[in-house]
Amino acid sequence: MGCCNRRCGLIAGAVFGAAVAILGGVLIPVGNKIIQETVEKEAVIEPGTTAYDTWTAVGAKVYRQFWFFDVKNPLEVVQHGSRPVLVERGPYTYRTRYLPRDNITFNPNETASFLIPFGAIFEPSMSVGPEEDEITSLNLALAVSVFTYFSSFRDLILIRTTNASLFQRRPVKELLWGYKDPMLKETYNNTFDGYYNVYTGKNDISKVGIVDMWRGSRSLRFWNNTYCDMINGTDASSFPPFLKKKEPLYFFTSDICRSVSASYEQTRNLKGIEVYRYSLLPSTLASPLDNPDNKCFCSNMKTTRNCTLAGVLDISTCQDGRPIYISLPHFLHGSQELRDSLVGLNPHEEHHKTFLDVEPTTGFTLNFAKRIQVNMMYGPSKVITVLKKVKDYTIFPLVWLNETATLDDATADMFKRELISRIQMLEIAQQALLGVGVAIFVICLISYCVVRRRNHQSKFA
Repeated sequence: MGCCNRRCGLIAGAVFGAAVAILGGVLIPVGNKIIQETVEKEAVIEPGTTAYDTWTAVGAKVYRQFWFFDVKNPLEVVQHGSRPVLVERGPYTYRTRYLPRDNITFNPNETASFLIPFGAIFEPSMSVGPEEDEITSLNLALAVSVFTYFSSFRDLILIRTTNASLFQRRPVKELLWGYKDPMLKETYNNTFDGYYNVYTGKNDISKVGIVDMWRGSRSLRFWNNTYCDMINGTDASSFPPFLKKKEPLYFFTSDICRSVSASYEQTRNLKGIEVYRYSLLPSTLASPLDNPDNKCFCSNMKTTRNCTLAGVLDISTCQDGRPIYISLPHFLHGSQELRDSLVGLNPHEEHHKTFLDVEPTTGFTLNFAKRIQVNMMYGPSKVITVLKKVKDYTIFPLVWLNETATLDDATADMFKRELISRIQMLEIAQQALLGVGVAIFVICLISYCVVRRRNHQSKFA
């Protein structure tokens, strides 16, 4: 009777263990469903959600660090056509985006329109010197006049009467935020980066944050090409949740007048939070020879060497004809001839690439570094004295910037407490139930077999 009770108890234990294990297994899809529904609810941009609170708040401190290229041999360049010798000076750091989104309006098509006010506060403790530091750089007014106003005899006279030189020495503050110059006229007046319309994700979470319109249009008007004029992705502050490593992230940036994509690079730990790092591929600014998709971004056959020049983007079409070129700092991933025309450039992948660290479950960008270089072109001229010795068209680097932000410790703790810890607790419960259930089942099953074998042997003893 005792053996029978023991066997029955072991069988019951095995059944109980199996039930616990099954419960743990069932909790996996159920738990995942709960997590998905919670994230989808909180990721919608509407009052009362985590996404809305984050979206409307100032959030993490955003800094723009500027490094200037100081010309050390301006006379030799003008008089003998020598290569400019450059020395990098910086950073000069400003806090930006310290004002929250303004004029937020929710629209009937499940989009929200808004304006991000611009502001900049100088941060002396994060800078190498004061804003009054002087830099010898390209004379922007002269370069602009040559390419945009050269057909005007009046401007040619103005260049001569003002004794304009190819280079000028000005304080950092003036180079960044403007100065009065008779040749610039309205060229460098303050501009307004128009309204954004983004999807709230209300009825389709896969579209949350994606730009629907910019400046009232669903496409750009800079490139005269359907593909290049597409507005793709978000503004990079967040992405639709549940990221997949194999799928690139698309985002639009008005700084360079186009949309770009970033690809998964590696998984990292950011203050105890697992994030996916995405970075721009070298193909982003590759020449059309290597990336045919960039063909429509090539608008000047002469200055781009028949569209064979890599690493720069001519954005003159969205800058009122000014000869401005965007690149990565120090012409990273650019054609060698860009660096050969100058002295002092040293591209470095880790220091000069653009990346985003995105939490994969929510799609929130928790850390980023947007690094771009602003360049302007100048070239030879038979009419303007200071350009007569110039041998060829040169894309000259004016400044490169690093716009960066990362979540602070308090936000990281909140994020882990509100989301990560709950997910981990659910996963632990799932694994514990599954593990304990399997263990009980196996132990009871083995014990039952042992007891049964002993009873069988005792019968024949």
